Amino acid sequence: MTADALLPDLLPACAEAVDAVRDLQAAARRGVLALVTSDGKIDAERLETHQFAAHGFAWLSTYVEALAQMLGWAQRLEAADKLGELERLILQAAFGEYLNQIFGGIPMSQTEIVRPADFGIDSSTQHKLLTAPLTLLRRQGNGDATRARIAELIKDGHHWGEAGLDDETLELVRDQFHRFVEDQVVPFAHEWHLKDELIPISVVDTMSELGVFGLTIPEEYGGLGMGKTAMCVVTEELSRGYIGVGSLGTRSEIAAELIRLGGTEEQKRHYLPKIASGEILPTAVFTEPNTGSDLGSLRTRAIKDGDRYKVTGNKTWITHASRSDLMTLLVRTNAETKDWRGLSMLLAEKPRGTEAEPFPAKGMTGGEIKVLGYRGMKEYELGFDAFEVPAANLLGGTEGQGFKQLMATFESARVQTAARAVGVAQCALETGMRYAQERVQFGKPLYAFPRVFGKIAWMAVETMIARQLTYFAAREKDSERRCDIEAGMAKLLAARVAWANADNALQVHGGNGYAEEYQISRILCDARILNIFEGAAEIQAQVVARGLLGGRN
Repeated sequence: MTADALLPDLLPACAEAVDAVRDLQAAARRGVLALVTSDGKIDAERLETHQFAAHGFAWLSTYVEALAQMLGWAQRLEAADKLGELERLILQAAFGEYLNQIFGGIPMSQTEIVRPADFGIDSSTQHKLLTAPLTLLRRQGNGDATRARIAELIKDGHHWGEAGLDDETLELVRDQFHRFVEDQVVPFAHEWHLKDELIPISVVDTMSELGVFGLTIPEEYGGLGMGKTAMCVVTEELSRGYIGVGSLGTRSEIAAELIRLGGTEEQKRHYLPKIASGEILPTAVFTEPNTGSDLGSLRTRAIKDGDRYKVTGNKTWITHASRSDLMTLLVRTNAETKDWRGLSMLLAEKPRGTEAEPFPAKGMTGGEIKVLGYRGMKEYELGFDAFEVPAANLLGGTEGQGFKQLMATFESARVQTAARAVGVAQCALETGMRYAQERVQFGKPLYAFPRVFGKIAWMAVETMIARQLTYFAAREKDSERRCDIEAGMAKLLAARVAWANADNALQVHGGNGYAEEYQISRILCDARILNIFEGAAEIQAQVVARGLLGGRN
């Protein structure tokens, strides 16, 4: 394996490719708008009828943005004199593969492929991808020689390409959490999964000491005051060890964002320092048995009775519900409404449950939902029967703001979920690599066979693509720019990459991968949930499509 795989004038060719696919994206947008608009406005019925094309446009736009961010990553590395051979090959493979998919078909799922013709793009527009540099990228960018050389460069299992953080503090943070994960998570995660037990409270306490729960909370409220990019770095490392550990921070992130953005000053002063220190472990209580992503139709009622609300109804898929101390509880306070306008958010305190008595609060019951993966915190269905919450704990002090308050947190939650997916993808990559090098067949390690090392090389490339798209969304959020589209793109792609990596790593394991004793069986189950929670892939595609078709571009 030699360095001959590198193509000449790589960065200029990639820049030309980004311009070309931006033009293709614009043509696709015009084509989809022709399908879904009426009298110059997006028509909801037409959008639903042509959902495949609209969601396909979201995927196309995600690919375009991913390539643009990969080019930006390479340019930053080049400016810092850190663009080495591996990083150039990763860039080259990313462009080679994604250009081919853009031109020939992007997989939205295992059974849904979207092609340029689905947007009404004619052949003359497609031919913009057929210039000499772009044709060379498509033909050789992710060819045999490229994958072989990437495989050679990553085989030590310690270097997967420069992340391009360009921030010494973030590098130190990543190293610190890498050591924590290797010491306190990786050796034990599979046992936690197999026994389906809660992550030990000692691990939670150490995470508190490391500042996980107060990472993005402002310093004036007891947090570290770091940005969403730092959150991504920490979350990725934690999730690389075990998705349950990475997801512990999600509960605090959601609660802190709700209170920071929508709470009264008194609520901020009271709750944020306790969340930051880990004294309070929160949980998000939004979903109901018949609502799913349609939160506007939820039915759990909160009736004001003097200085208290009495809550009655049912919730489901509530993560870490028993061991939590605070519920961010979405309820309907106005029975006259049937949509999002009657919803409010309550900061509902409860006693921490035990194994013997998981839900000791008066007016509250719960039962565990057994799941394939994403264990460690456990999932529950909850019932409320005149469960009492002080009226002073109405978030923001005004009824009817719950849905808006929740929507304001979705950008951060989805960026954080994308980072969790990158961590799981990296975990699958590393697990597949180790097995491929240890397992000997036909007299040599599996890693010596092209279809094995080729899988792993591509896993390394696409993990980097998802990472850079996620960092981009985080930087947008840190810059206080609206990033619902960017966050949706990051989660959309990163979740698919996590699942693909896990599936491919299990394939490398062969029959052993199907055995519970091998960690990849857990990683596969953990990866699958990422395409569902915090907004299913179809919801993410809808968010991205509506945003771009409606004018954000």
